Amino acid sequence: MRSPEAPPPIRQAVILAGGRGTRLAPHTDLRPKAMVEVRGTPLLRHQLDWFAEAGVETVVVSAGYRAQVITDYLRTAALPVRAIVVVEDHPLGRGGGLKLAARALPAPREPWFAAYGDIWSDLPLTALGTHHVRGSALATVALVPARLPRGSVVCDGSGRVVDLAAPSGRAVNGGVYAFAPAVVPLLPDRGDHADTTLPHLVRLRQLAGHPAEGFWRAVNTPGDLRELRAHPASVRP
Repeated sequence: MRSPEAPPPIRQAVILAGGRGTRLAPHTDLRPKAMVEVRGTPLLRHQLDWFAEAGVETVVVSAGYRAQVITDYLRTAALPVRAIVVVEDHPLGRGGGLKLAARALPAPREPWFAAYGDIWSDLPLTALGTHHVRGSALATVALVPARLPRGSVVCDGSGRVVDLAAPSGRAVNGGVYAFAPAVVPLLPDRGDHADTTLPHLVRLRQLAGHPAEGFWRAVNTPGDLRELRAHPASVRP
């Protein structure tokens, strides 16, 4: 029996790059967290390349702390995607930053990816996008192996998330999403979507989980940065 054709790739994405990253000081004293370098490559540039490899054409970057560092870089670098910067006049939180950036997406009726700007990963975004479109949930979150047991995500037999913060488990929210257009009005104008939008979607049974394969690291502390810089997966081809 012939398998159904894969849906077209998701063409647009959002990167949350507004955070200061106080726990990553002194690396973030003069630049935002997303511009911290790993083997000479900013986290932000790694993500732009990662999205481009998945067929994304436009990325909206939500900037805040030292936004000029980001805008200067994107203006002068040879980029694999079209990059648009939106700047928070005052801190909006992750949910508010997502909403601000999503409203600048060029195709408001199409699905979109989103990622936290402190992630270095080679998770297959095309697989996440296909899972999202075929599953028909309003949102799909990439699930990565838990390095600590707290805050684990639990899914039911159909792959829908039923718990976002279980005391123990094998997978956690990887900070990488695929969203349907209808999620945008559900995001808060200010605050964290993890406290509002995601629990609401769980209650509606509209948040799917996608177990993702590949390398994933979040860079929150100097120790995380040292570990990533020493890891072979941080070497860009």
